[in-house]
Amino acid sequence: MDWFNYYGLGIMALIMVPNIIYAVKHKDGAENKYANKAVEILEQTGRYACFVFMIFNIPYTYFNFWFAGALAVYLSVNGVLCLAYCIFWIILFNKGGLLKAVSLSVIPSVIFIFSGVMLLSVPLIAFAVLFAVCHITISVKNALL
Repeated sequence: MDWFNYYGLGIMALIMVPNIIYAVKHKDGAENKYANKAVEILEQTGRYACFVFMIFNIPYTYFNFWFAGALAVYLSVNGVLCLAYCIFWIILFNKGGLLKAVSLSVIPSVIFIFSGVMLLSVPLIAFAVLFAVCHITISVKNALL
């Protein structure tokens, strides 16, 4: 794999579809009850950096798949995670609560972290951990408040 990760682009497209549908159907968006500006900024930074590093492999910051069959593992695990994410979105589309908050924040976090580890992408791992901590915190706090 060179500098452009077509598989990462496909994974990003799959997890963005339910989010785009939700945004179109709920134009006013979800209410953010947890107003911590620093955590929100860090979450958005992590989110967009993960988008970039899922799709673009910056030379000398990633080391590609590191064992035989890693591409198959990468695609299989991410495929199952994307399917689970879409299923949770379908089941919990018009619901709230902790189950929705946890499932729809943990699954993309795992996708980003797993992808970073499989590609040995240093920036993707770092930004995925930042995103995971902040996104899960915001989602859970919003569900509990």
